[in-house]
Amino acid sequence: MTSLPENKKIVLFDGVCNLCDGAVKFIIEHDKKDVFRFASLQSEFGQKLIAERGLDPEELDSVVLIEPGVAYYRKSTAALEISRELSGGYSLLKNFLLLPEGFRDLIYDFVANNRYKWYGKKESCMIPTPELKAKFLDY
Repeated sequence: MTSLPENKKIVLFDGVCNLCDGAVKFIIEHDKKDVFRFASLQSEFGQKLIAERGLDPEELDSVVLIEPGVAYYRKSTAALEISRELSGGYSLLKNFLLLPEGFRDLIYDFVANNRYKWYGKKESCMIPTPELKAKFLDY
């Protein structure tokens, strides 16, 4: 199994998606407790984490949150679990976990399926600044 940083939650994201890129920047900005580390789904590291959890990389087109030694979450559940750790009122978004997962994922899938059309796509994953490089596991 891949060695993961202790006491950190891993966010796997679509590295070529502008919406996802913006979401990662947002998470970093509001991660005052330094809880998260990041890797793109397309990276070798991301692919290894996906395989270790028995997930089909062809079915993953958005966010996965991995809590090492605990669980992993996908889609709307991953996004809402991430929100629990964010500063400001964003942690209140966790209350949407009370809604049925199927309903939440319908909305999530609608946005995910249209994200390239609405927000665009990059040719390659973002390159973090030297200050942020420590937060990314695939560099």
